[in-house]
Parts: sequence; structure tokens; C-alpha cells
Amino acid sequence: MDITTLIGVVLGLSCIVMVQVLETGHVDSVMQLIQIPAAVIVVGGTMAAVITTFPVKDLRRALRQVKRIVITGTQPLAPMVPIMVELARKSRREGLLVLEAEALKAEDPFFKQAVLALVDGTDVASLRGLLENVIDQEEQFQEPGAKLFEAAGGYAPTIGILGAVMGLIHVMQNLSDPSKLGSGIAIAFVATVYGVGSANLLFLPFANKLKMKIREETRRKEMILEAVCAIQEGLNPHHIEKRLRSFLEPHEVNANAES
Repeated sequence: MDITTLIGVVLGLSCIVMVQVLETGHVDSVMQLIQIPAAVIVVGGTMAAVITTFPVKDLRRALRQVKRIVITGTQPLAPMVPIMVELARKSRREGLLVLEAEALKAEDPFFKQAVLALVDGTDVASLRGLLENVIDQEEQFQEPGAKLFEAAGGYAPTIGILGAVMGLIHVMQNLSDPSKLGSGIAIAFVATVYGVGSANLLFLPFANKLKMKIREETRRKEMILEAVCAIQEGLNPHHIEKRLRSFLEPHEVNANAES
């Protein structure tokens, strides 16, 4: 589970509730932030705008990416270095065919595809071109999730303003009845809070988190690509290890050295 997503959402919502309590001086004021009409216009309007924006296939791809925000984290790169170096050593001792068993045991589809392509004896240029194309295609398949939340983050504040205007229209129509003024004003301002708050506390952070995870996943795949190409070139395992370490950040290099 990606705990930072949960911490960020809870902290953001807690700050809104805390400010409301501090401003009014009593806990019951939190209920003023719960306005069903405002929620309907912001949530429903934002969903409608997003659905209108994206074709069905991209909506399906985006929905499959949603779970990555909370459930899954990125795989660390450092453990991949000794794995690929050991494959290089095996290939030098026993030949490329011995790597087929390692590939078939792997759960990572890209790792399996890369090593099997290596075992097939594909030349370096073709191997690199094949794997680069796979990486590019997978990036394109994963993009709709981030784009969906980015679009929602753009639409939500505007929809919130639309809800505010509707609330003010309700207020102006009932100036002669003071009992209806409170609900109209509440809808007007709470709709804006919902729109701006959801965009900046949920949708845009979710979009950025997905982008970061996609970049990290791409970096891992590029490391595998460089490793299998280096093995195909017959480079020394020690040289391959140095090449792969260039993909690691300083703290990852230190952690890998200690392990």
C-alpha cells in the first residue's frame, strides 16, 4: 500500500475541518461543510466533463490505473542490479540458453520478454529497438490515468464556481424570505470549497503521483533494457554492474552497497 497517498488525503481533509472548527469555535460547525446539492453539482459535473473528454477505451485504461494510487508502490531499482549481473555471469559461464529458465520463472512481464528476446539471439540493435518500442507503448497505455485526474483537477474548480453561481441565484430569488437565504449562501460557498479542494487535495496530486510512478516504472524497464543489451554484447559483468548503477539515485546506491 502507498501510505503517502492516505496520509496526504487525511491530512488535507483534517486541515479543512480544523480550520472550520477554529474559525467558528465549536465542533458542530463542521456540518456546515456538508451540503448535498453542492456535492452533486461538483462531483456529478466533474464526472460528466471527464466522461465527455475521454473516449471509452481511455476511460477503461484510466480506471485500471486508479488502484496504483493507493494500493501499489513502485518496485525499487537497487535489487535489480545483482539480479541482472548474475544473469550476465551465468550467460558467460553456460551460454544464453541457460537464461530461459530464469525468464520463465519471472513474474515481471517485461523482464520475461526482455530475457527471452535475449535468449532468442536477437542482435543488439534489434533487441534495443524491440524493447524501446515496448516501453513506449506501455507508457502510452498508462498515460490516460494521469490525464484523467489532471482533467478532473482542471474542471472541478470551474464546476465549483458554477455551483456557487447557482447558489447565489437561489439566494437572489428568495431575498424576501430570510429563512431560505442561509441554505443558498451555504451552497454557493461550499460548492467552491468542494471544487477547489477536490482539485488541489485529490485530483491533481493523484495525477502527479501516477506520473511519478510511470516514470519510475519506465526507469526500471530501461535498466533491464540496458542490462540485456550489455549481456548480448558480451560485456564483462563488472562493467554491466557499473552501467546499471548509473540508473540509481545516491541513496539507492548506498542501500545496495550495504545489502
